[in-house]
Amino acid sequence: MRSVTYSMNVSLDGYIVGPDGDFNWTGPDEDVFRFWIDEIRGVGVHLLGRRLYETMLYWETADQDPSLDDSMLEWAALWNPLPKVVFSTTLSSVQGKARLASGDVAEEIERLRSEPGEGDIAIGGATLAAQAAAAGLIDEYRAIVYPVLVGGGIPFFPRHERRVDLELVETRTLGSRVVYLRHRVAR
Repeated sequence: MRSVTYSMNVSLDGYIVGPDGDFNWTGPDEDVFRFWIDEIRGVGVHLLGRRLYETMLYWETADQDPSLDDSMLEWAALWNPLPKVVFSTTLSSVQGKARLASGDVAEEIERLRSEPGEGDIAIGGATLAAQAAAAGLIDEYRAIVYPVLVGGGIPFFPRHERRVDLELVETRTLGSRVVYLRHRVAR
């Protein structure tokens, strides 16, 4: 069965964006960008909330930007053909290899798990991940932890009323600034 993974950049105090909605502290260096390229290779479909989808729209046409370096072109070449499912109540259409979800995230994950396919089912966006976590559907949490305290904002980890035990699977220092933590949900 395909694993459901939740990966995002996160501040040391646990937020994906600060209280003002800013995430400029997550600008990746070459090592971190290379890490994300390697991560996306293992993804078969990506589930996104509206905010993350709108942030990632840049990549739909980025390959036409003559200032992009080889790593950025490689990312665009991997990201653009990747099937994406966007969860939004405000969008009426999406671009590229994306489609709007018609059901809730739990129904979509169960549907994707029942279909033949390769690669992980990745979730991006804390609100969407919280819904999947509440249904007990996240198999791995993957955090790229930045050495910054932002003091509030949107939390990486969903807030819910049940305990979730995790097993440390991998840790890695990336570049000189960030640490990758990969935990599997203990079942």
